[in-house]
Amino acid sequence: MLKRLADVVCLPASRINTFERAITCDLLLELLREATLVERERLARRIATMNEPPAPLVRALLRDTLSVARPLLEETVHLNDADLIACLYQAGAEHRRLIAQRRGVSEIVTDALIDMDEEAVAEALLRNDLARLSHHGVEHLVATSRDVPNLAALLLRRAELRPSHAYVLFWWADAETRLSILQRFALPRDILEEAVADVFEAAEPAAEDGLSKKALTFIGRRQRNPEAARRSPFGSLEVAAAAAEAGLTPEIGEEISYLAGLRPITGAKIFTDPGGEPLAILCKAAGLPRSALRGLWRGLGRREADRAGVTDHALERALATYDAIAIDRAQTVLRYWDWSLSSGLSPALLKAMRQDDEIAVDEYSASQRTPMLALSRDFGR
Repeated sequence: MLKRLADVVCLPASRINTFERAITCDLLLELLREATLVERERLARRIATMNEPPAPLVRALLRDTLSVARPLLEETVHLNDADLIACLYQAGAEHRRLIAQRRGVSEIVTDALIDMDEEAVAEALLRNDLARLSHHGVEHLVATSRDVPNLAALLLRRAELRPSHAYVLFWWADAETRLSILQRFALPRDILEEAVADVFEAAEPAAEDGLSKKALTFIGRRQRNPEAARRSPFGSLEVAAAAAEAGLTPEIGEEISYLAGLRPITGAKIFTDPGGEPLAILCKAAGLPRSALRGLWRGLGRREADRAGVTDHALERALATYDAIAIDRAQTVLRYWDWSLSSGLSPALLKAMRQDDEIAVDEYSASQRTPMLALSRDFGR
């Protein structure tokens, strides 16, 4: 009976009307309640060959065991988003992995899959070049990559990855992924500079026009903060960097941040990063010489060489980054970091960046000097 009813359901539209197909589908659904696994598998394989299989029958078979659902998930082209979403919520992890591997899976489905927080499903989605990822989905995956490091390299393959995502991903990526991020996203700002050239020539924006100031700060070529230099006891960034060589205290780190045109939280992130590449970005963007990078490294109490005199791997990567990146590109990265820690990021990305912070980001991004207290733990204070 199952076979005959399946034959009827699969008839072309020229042989059966909509009413008869619907009645037959209802009968099949009743019979499925008592059908064996082998019978359900046979029916699923038969239905999978249809261009537009009946939706109620499809939904019932999709949430069945994997051997029943597999033919539909792998072979049926026309499965609507509602059926796929119902399947991913009502079935198992392997069902979701097969959905992630489907050709052209839509953004609404990929968002639902990503929200399940399953590593195998996330990997399958990122490897599926025909899957469409939303901005929200990419943000979620970037945040997840902090705890699932192998997602970072897969994220870099995706065209949907935006600079804001990549510069956040940088903080917990490995050395190879960091290099790839800098090569792909550390870009000059020539077009932006040309577009607002007349604005730079005009008077400074009013104090209350914070958005304009923020935009001009990001676009402009001047990295250092001359006002901070006038107020600083060191007088210049070079003097502060030289003082840090004897020991980078929270107070000196705070002054270096202000002199380099950064918020204290950005400086804290850079100085406490174990990799060293952010320190190289800071030095290059602010116009400090290569020797200043070594001096800051020494001031942080980090090893410069092993007993054989071979340069430490982390320092070597930092020096290579300094040599490889141009000043304007380093400024782009540095300013994006500074901007991202105060605005423009989703709650998921902010949460990922704050994972080890003891003070809320909102407090860090305020125009106060106390945020540098975040460094106290790292310097044993």
